[in-house]
Parts: sequence; structure tokens; C-alpha cells
Amino acid sequence: MGDLRVKTYSGGETSLTSDIVDKFTGSIRGNVLTAQSEKYNEVRAIWNAMIDKHPALIVCCAGAADVIHTVRFAVEHKLLLSVRGGGHNIAGSAVCEGGVMIDLGPMKSVRIDPKAMTARVEPGVTLGGFDRESQAFGLATPLGINSTTGVSGLTLGGGFGWLSRKFGLTIDNLISADVVTATGDLVKASGTENPDLFWGIRGGGGNFGIVTSFEFRLHKVGPEVLAGLIIHPLDAAKDVLRFYRDFVKTTPPEFTCWYVLRLAPPLPFLPAEWHGKGILALAACYAGNVKDGERVAAPLRKFGKPLADIIGPMPYAAWQTILDPLLAPGMRNYWKTHDFREVSDGLIDTLIAYARKIPDPQTEIAFAFLGEGVTSVPKEATAYTHRDAAFVLNVHGRWDNAANDTKCIGWARELFKAAAPFATGGAYVNFLTQEEEDRVRAAYGSNYDRLATLKKKYDPLNLFRTNMNILPA
Repeated sequence: MGDLRVKTYSGGETSLTSDIVDKFTGSIRGNVLTAQSEKYNEVRAIWNAMIDKHPALIVCCAGAADVIHTVRFAVEHKLLLSVRGGGHNIAGSAVCEGGVMIDLGPMKSVRIDPKAMTARVEPGVTLGGFDRESQAFGLATPLGINSTTGVSGLTLGGGFGWLSRKFGLTIDNLISADVVTATGDLVKASGTENPDLFWGIRGGGGNFGIVTSFEFRLHKVGPEVLAGLIIHPLDAAKDVLRFYRDFVKTTPPEFTCWYVLRLAPPLPFLPAEWHGKGILALAACYAGNVKDGERVAAPLRKFGKPLADIIGPMPYAAWQTILDPLLAPGMRNYWKTHDFREVSDGLIDTLIAYARKIPDPQTEIAFAFLGEGVTSVPKEATAYTHRDAAFVLNVHGRWDNAANDTKCIGWARELFKAAAPFATGGAYVNFLTQEEEDRVRAAYGSNYDRLATLKKKYDPLNLFRTNMNILPA
């Protein structure tokens, strides 16, 4: 192999001789890939097919030592660096064009301590991998809703899912983390060791280092929960959502219900004549005793005339995969996001109006309920600051044909603009796209200046910049 041209973090290029590359490769226990390597295209591909970038080097790390060596190598040669965990991030931050990509995917260890009710998780683990291990002991921590999502990126941005109303965000259950800093040092971040760094990684994204191990608190959940879907015609959505917003306030925190507006996929439990037509789907989960859950969910199940009701007992790990077929990798994805304190009449009308104009059968409007497990935490407690937001909107544009880019992206932007008057002005950093760097300050709100100061301390050169970037103060 001849000299390798690699982009630098200052925007230029540098040339690495084959001797330099070979010496670096010899220090790595995992694999180092170039464009000529057999698995190069497989590893650089991520969940969002709109992202098509070509790193000069991909370092598939086998452990923390590989991460340390790669960070030090990047600093020595001033190389542009990106970090891939699960590769699920909508903005495509995992992959850099022409630089060095650290691939944490091979680091998949999960170690459960059922007595202490804790989990030690490496950064290549997906939600599905974590759930399978923890559910063997009837334990879980709040994660997302798609089993192929990476634990690492989800956690660093905040993380929420079906258990968050009861147990808070993923970061609210983080006990400690091992972090490789921009100097290539491995440090521990916790409430007692480097507490400022621990504060920053809980919502601050990958701005301050690379986490090589997470320690989570676990809770008794499952293995069986009450969960499932209630599906109504879109024409009934206004009445159902008005009932929903009042109903959920009366339910205990074990009960969570999100909703989705979309065109009905060809689900086997839906009448065939409804396939492709507008629907409102309520997705509910009760993370407690199943009989208690049936009692809590009964009023919601009795309201209106649903097309289908498939709520029932099921394994929690199975519920965590229920949306996987609708969120498979390889599609083009474009998201927009808002935070809300309440579900107002004006917001309901806006969402329904745009649901009637959905541009592709795979596109949907998803609305998550976070509740008191999230809102009860002080906004200064972690880098994630929008604790006043009980609801999060994901305008989930999704399609397969690039010819539909303009139509689908335009629809998402229009809905985002129309919903803005009802929103808090905040944003969930994990839902921001690559074009929304102007919303980073909004994503961190009143915590932004503290984060910028922390960035100056731990990464003054802004080595970790291929993310929703916080500039050093």
C-alpha cells in the first residue's frame, strides 16, 4: 500500500506513509480497514441510507486499548476522527469523510450483577443485546424502542423509552463510565470521580470523550409485561387524542403510552381494506403486574371504536423489538423534533392535518410520553436540560427512493414549522439531523455555557467534533 491521504481536523489533508500506517496497525488488536479491505463497505454503512461517507481508515476496536491507541494516533497526526457505536444516529455522525473512523461495534460484552442489580456494558452493544442479558434475570433499565439502536449513542444523548416515565432517562440510571479522553487517557467518570465529566457525558453526546464501558442501574421489570397496540382510523384521531391527553394524567408511572400517525402497514391483525389508509396507533406498556396493567389500560381500550386492539401479556424483550420491522436499516431517513409540555388542541389539529398529507407509506409522526420519571429531575442535574418537556415529537420521514427526497424532506420541514408555536423551543439532541447544528444551543439550553467550559477542559482542540458539536469556550 502506498501513502494514504487522510483529512485533518483543521480541514486540510495529510499524507501517512505505509510505514506509519503499518506501525499503527500493528498496535491494534482488532482490525484496521481501508477502502480496499473486504469488509470496508459493510462497516462504513450505517442505519440511515442517506449517509454515504468514506473514511480513509476504519479501526474496528477489540477493547479500550485500541481506542486509546487510535485517539493518540489521531492527535499525533491531527487527523479528523469519528466514532461509531451502533451506527443508528440519524445525523450520521458515526462516519467521517476521508478521516479515521473508530468502530466500537466489536466491543459487545454485557455483564449483569443480579445481586447488585447493575450492568456493565461495552459501547458496541445494541439495545436488543442488553435486554436479552438483563431480562434473563427479570431486570431492565430505560432504553429506546428499536432493538438495533446502539446503547452508546442513545445513552450519551439522554435516552428514553417505555420505562422512562417510571425510571427516568437512560442517563438517570448511569452509575459510572470509563472514558478515553482527547489526550488518550482512560479515566473513570462517576458521581465521585471526575464528576464534572460525568455530568457532561449524561446528555452531552460524544463531545468529551469515547466511553469504553457503561455501568447501569437495573430495575425489576418483566420478564412479562402488558403491552401492545390499539389502532383507530385517522378520522377518529382528534377525539381519541383529546381523551388520551386527559387519561394518561390519571395513570401510574408504570404505564406509558405513545402514539403514531401514519398509513397502515399490512399488519396481519388489521382488516385488509385498511392497509395503506391513515391510522392512529396507540402503543402502550405497563411495566408492573399484568393484572394491574389490565385495570389501568381498560378505559383507553374501551374508548371509541378501534380497528384493532392487540394489547396483552408478552415478554418485555419481545415488546422491545415490536417496532423493528418498521425501523429496519437501509432506508433514507430525515427527522425533525420538538419538545412539548402538553398536548393542546392546536397541536392535535396540526398533527392530524399533516398526517393526511404523509408523503410515503414508511413515513410517520411519532409522539413519545416521558412523564414524571424525567420531568421530576432538576434540569441542572445532567447535561440533558429539557426536564420540563413531558412529550417529544419525532417527525420521522422515511422512504427508499432518492427521487422522493425533496417531497419527503419538504413535508417534514413544513410540519416542524407548523408545530413550532406549541413547542417549548427545546430539542432532543439524538433526533437532530446533520443540517441542524444551529439547534445545538437549543438542545442544551441553559446548560450550554457550562458544557462549552467543560469542552475546553477535556477537548480544547475539538478532536471530538463529528457530532452535534459543542465548541470549546
